[in-house]
Amino acid sequence: MSFKSSGDILHPPTSDPIPERQKNMKQISISAAIAAVIIVFAIWFAGANNCETPAGYVGYVTQGSVLGKTKFIGLQTGPTSTGRMWLGHVQNVSITPYTYTEPFEGATAVLSKDNLQIQFEVHLLWKVRDTDVQSLVEKFSTMDQGDSADKVVETAYKNYIAQPLRTFARDEVQKLNGLDVKDSITDIGTKITTRIKELAQGTPFEIQSVVIGNIQYPPEIANAVAKKLAATQELEQRTTQNLIAQKDAEKRLIEAEGIAKAMDVVQQKLTPMYLQHEAIQAQAAIIDSPNHTTIYIPVGNLGVPLVGIANEKTTQEPDKEKK
Repeated sequence: MSFKSSGDILHPPTSDPIPERQKNMKQISISAAIAAVIIVFAIWFAGANNCETPAGYVGYVTQGSVLGKTKFIGLQTGPTSTGRMWLGHVQNVSITPYTYTEPFEGATAVLSKDNLQIQFEVHLLWKVRDTDVQSLVEKFSTMDQGDSADKVVETAYKNYIAQPLRTFARDEVQKLNGLDVKDSITDIGTKITTRIKELAQGTPFEIQSVVIGNIQYPPEIANAVAKKLAATQELEQRTTQNLIAQKDAEKRLIEAEGIAKAMDVVQQKLTPMYLQHEAIQAQAAIIDSPNHTTIYIPVGNLGVPLVGIANEKTTQEPDKEKK
């Protein structure tokens, strides 16, 4: 070991501090890199999410950015998910059928051809075409973060279908007289369906059917119809009663004619000889009976009972002669 002289004091040689400083700087750099990675991962993890789409829905998937623009990634049909994705967002749209009701009541009631104010409802059954969800979201609706699937679909319906549907319904009802509307609801629904389907061609709206219901007439018309119906029912009831009475009379006439014909036959058969024969048979039956009553009747030749009507004049003349 060598010593350096500094005046009268001898000092040992010192080590070089540069390698030690470099070592410390390297450790600090490694620690900073690890911390940066952890921070970046934490930021990514906080900003990433798993975009899920349940069954019966199609998801409109987008990806945002901190400095750039949000971009469309694609569609996914549920049930599925994208996996964890940085600034991912999915707007799910139901592709199952919807039923929307358009009421025509109060101030929106429709005047028929004969100027009757008719209230009714139009029920539309429709769905979103699963292949046109991107078009529905981008061209027919609006989409904000947090919007529900139903709101996106309802907005698209109000933007494109609602008013034409109301116009078609009003137009078809106005072509008919008021009391004919209730008998033509199926035909009206078919015509509206045809017109709204033509409108929806080439759009995301798949129209299935239109139904007219809950038809209501003004109170005075409803009361008049009810009275007419009651009068018609009473008339039908009286007509039925008259028919029953007529049939009863015909029945009694037929019975009377039958009785008269029977009496004619009996009178033709009741000759004196027939009555004498019946009288002899009755006497024979009495003789053979253990219990009988003796009846004295006038008889003629050979003991045959006399049958006929006694002449009151002839029966009284012998008495006069005796006097």
